[in-house]
Amino acid sequence: MARAFTPKVVTANALLEGDVIYQTASGWTRNLSEAEVLTDEADADLRLIEASQQTDAVVGAYLADVDTTEAAPKPTHFREDFRARGPSNYAHGKQEASRHV
Repeated sequence: MARAFTPKVVTANALLEGDVIYQTASGWTRNLSEAEVLTDEADADLRLIEASQQTDAVVGAYLADVDTTEAAPKPTHFREDFRARGPSNYAHGKQEASRHV
């Protein structure tokens, strides 16, 4: 028996900077809270195909599970939580910005 489809976002890495990015309805963002949440399996597959074809901008596109019980999507797997927070070796990028909030 097939598992029920759960909400997902399309994620990848920006080709030039290497940053984790998420697909929106009109492009890409570095903030998971702005990502387009996909609740239909066919739509998710189509969006992933579209993302995978953007070889001039992204690398390694895939679908990641998210929890939608709160206002903004949250990762359901520790790997995605780690990716959303940024590198862990020292505070820079996303981590540096969040220290000053």
